Amino acid sequence: MNLNPFWYDKNVLITGVSGTLGSALSRELLSPEYGIRRLAGIARKWQPIETLQRELDDSRFRPFIGDIRDLDRLQIAFRKVDYIFHAAALKSVDLCEYNPSEALATNCLGSQNVLRAALDCGVKRVILVSSDKSCLPQNTYGKTKALSESLAIAWNSYSGGDGTRFSCARWGNVVGSSGSVIPLFLRQREKGKLTITHQKMTRFWMTIQQACKFVIRCMQEMVGGEIFVPRLPSAPIMQIASVIAPQAEIEIVGVRPGEKMHELMIAPDESWRTRDMGWAYRIAPEYNFWGASYTGGSPVPSEWAYSSASAQRLSDDEVGSLISGL
Repeated sequence: MNLNPFWYDKNVLITGVSGTLGSALSRELLSPEYGIRRLAGIARKWQPIETLQRELDDSRFRPFIGDIRDLDRLQIAFRKVDYIFHAAALKSVDLCEYNPSEALATNCLGSQNVLRAALDCGVKRVILVSSDKSCLPQNTYGKTKALSESLAIAWNSYSGGDGTRFSCARWGNVVGSSGSVIPLFLRQREKGKLTITHQKMTRFWMTIQQACKFVIRCMQEMVGGEIFVPRLPSAPIMQIASVIAPQAEIEIVGVRPGEKMHELMIAPDESWRTRDMGWAYRIAPEYNFWGASYTGGSPVPSEWAYSSASAQRLSDDEVGSLISGL
């Protein structure tokens, strides 16, 4: 087997390792094709990380119980680490609205701890996992993710020309992840009635396998300071509902506070810094104090917006394929 030299014999760490992305990413990186030396994971609760350790059954996995709010703990966990995927976050829109101080403490101050510890420990590269909700944010969660993106980009200024590099990966709904509407619809189908906030809503969709492959490629391709956005299809919520439960009654319950009608992953004001790389879009930083060069790809149209309202639509069969994997 030809092993990728980028990953071979490297030490990798994932924050939020027991979450949907973190656990799937762990399984992917421990597969033989990468040949990594060690995979460390950090999570706040011991039960999920212990369960993950048993499921992985791999001596290369190192479970750290800890909180990204605890800088001292991170500086211990990050020793001799080459690459970090920062996936830990308080991601519930509703909970962040009710607990804004906790959202700030985890998503912003916690992320700053990750960035600082990575720099202090000489980590080579860090990818911060962001969200479509960071783009023109309308809720507390989105605002904290937008600030965490700004923090990650700015920290390239502090690492020097050959120090730690920080970049972001911004995407939309992962099918079956915690908070996704699809598991809710599957549960509601048994009762014959689905609840929808608004019949005109659209969303981007990707599988957890696509998310893992995407963020791994972001790590490989990053220069430092950019935001990567995947090329994804979208689907109206009503289409998702009709594929899951075509005979079910639909109840319109009204838009939740901070909820968007359509997802936006690249805003018009970001278009002049955005290039289509073929496999993804790359948004260059607005302020480039560290002198990085962002080449390749082709520019997108001026004032172009990457919205789920206008993106390529999934067919009913494609929606069915997404759901069948759950």
